[in-house]
Amino acid sequence: MAKPEEKTEAKWERWEKDRTFVRAVIGKYAEVFKELQKQPRVYKSANVRYKGSVTKWSKNVINPQAAPVTQAIETHIDVLAPGNHGQKHGHMNSAVFYILDGKGHDVHDGARYDWEAGDVCIVEPGCVHQHFNDDPQRAAHIVIFKAKPLYAFFHLLMQRVVDFPPKVARPGFENFDPEEYFNHK
Repeated sequence: MAKPEEKTEAKWERWEKDRTFVRAVIGKYAEVFKELQKQPRVYKSANVRYKGSVTKWSKNVINPQAAPVTQAIETHIDVLAPGNHGQKHGHMNSAVFYILDGKGHDVHDGARYDWEAGDVCIVEPGCVHQHFNDDPQRAAHIVIFKAKPLYAFFHLLMQRVVDFPPKVARPGFENFDPEEYFNHK
């Protein structure tokens, strides 16, 4: 009499190996290079209008759509109204903030970090953070550099708002306009 065959669980070795996912980058380098050489090297941020709400405004100055010469970097300028804060949020990409004007603090994963004009603040990948302007009379002006387009290219883009900023302006700043504020400062 034949022995019954022992059943063994199939082992899918390919599922146990690290996998590399790469998107196709297709094009002739000479053609791409010629197009990149035609792109401007100076972008006037004054030509871009702020968009925002009663507490935080932003102008996206450099990104692959507006400045194709930079495929991996995004730069935007933010304004926090006096005594206000932006949304509590997180994203996969890191960010570097240069404080042009103002004094405030960030909260990164529950830890507070104070900053003022001339400081550089770094947000690490995956950190839930929020930016606060501690000056009740003056706006905070910040320039932000991110590798967000590079993360998007590799499908590593995750950005989530945890808490939205206030919808009502602080008394006395109901008509705060960042364009007017920085043009008349």
